Amino acid sequence: MSLRNRLMEFKRCLKKFEEVLQIPKDDIVRDSAIKRFELCFEIAWKSLKDYIAYEGIICRSPRSCLQEAFSMGLIEDEDAWLSILEDRNLSVHTYDEALAEELYKRLLDHYKAMQSLYEAIKT
Repeated sequence: MSLRNRLMEFKRCLKKFEEVLQIPKDDIVRDSAIKRFELCFEIAWKSLKDYIAYEGIICRSPRSCLQEAFSMGLIEDEDAWLSILEDRNLSVHTYDEALAEELYKRLLDHYKAMQSLYEAIKT
């Protein structure tokens, strides 16, 4: 997929993520928001991978792409992004009500970080 198409996909995903975060929370909205977070993270790191490859650097995993993005100045807070990665790994591989509640509380910050990344890559 071209970087341009990947960024269009990223933008659409961010819009859907933002929409679900604006709906009053119940269990269904919470679970939907978490799923949209997972999807946006996948598109975010793959967008990074494509952008970094365009710059002539190869990264093969989300963690390595995040490290490259930090070194390139595309993301400002590497620790925040590593926390996002950890939340994605927890949400994909485990389901627990308490975890879902805790994760939901962090989703708005995660959305803002992803939106900021989108803007950095887009320019």
